[in-house]
Amino acid sequence: MLKRRLVTEDDFTWKLPTTTSAEEEVEMLRYVGGVDMSFSKEDPSVACGTLVVLDTQNLQVVYEDYSLVTLDVPYVPGFLAFREAPILLELLQRMKKSDASVFYPQLLMVDGNGILHPRGFGVACHLGVLADLPTIGIGKNLHHVDGLSYSGVRQLLEANENYSKDFITLIGCSGHVWGVAMRSTQGALKPIFVSVGHRVSLDTAIRIVKMTCKYRVPEPIRQADIRSREYLRQRQMGMSE
Repeated sequence: MLKRRLVTEDDFTWKLPTTTSAEEEVEMLRYVGGVDMSFSKEDPSVACGTLVVLDTQNLQVVYEDYSLVTLDVPYVPGFLAFREAPILLELLQRMKKSDASVFYPQLLMVDGNGILHPRGFGVACHLGVLADLPTIGIGKNLHHVDGLSYSGVRQLLEANENYSKDFITLIGCSGHVWGVAMRSTQGALKPIFVSVGHRVSLDTAIRIVKMTCKYRVPEPIRQADIRSREYLRQRQMGMSE
């Protein structure tokens, strides 16, 4: 069972970039990937899987690849990974075998949840275990688990004592920490939901998300989303001509 292989603590050899000069022999986190799936508005069974890799030194895209597919697996709430993970995994495997393997991501951000999930094992966990990569789940919507609700999170974000905080820790009724609701600007009420995917701790995930954010959504996910939608649009325009 995949879930048994899940690691929720830091398990990698690289170090996070710091403002101080790093020793050259220490491997630093430089290449962060982002994966996303976009779906056709005309035909929801047509989807585009996208992998982008960014250089953390300047947040520029150094690699991108796409896979246009027709899905035969129906969407079942809570089981997103069974539709998306195989497509995204294939993109990673293709990159690893290509001339661009030098840019292969040291860490992957996934447009979807990690352990912040009804089964505690969302698409970010699923893909992380399959690819054996450190992964972070970036959710735009909140799964209602363990007593957590969007209205409750919004109340926490609106509270005066939390106004200046970058993130709110999501603690369920059981006392379990599921992730954080993170906002890009002070007082913002539309957060993203960050959770552990695989082989990375929540503290490290928060640091990396902050490091790669220019807007509300971290840049690897934002670029994957933008490029995925544009690729799908262009391909569909080409097919209709």
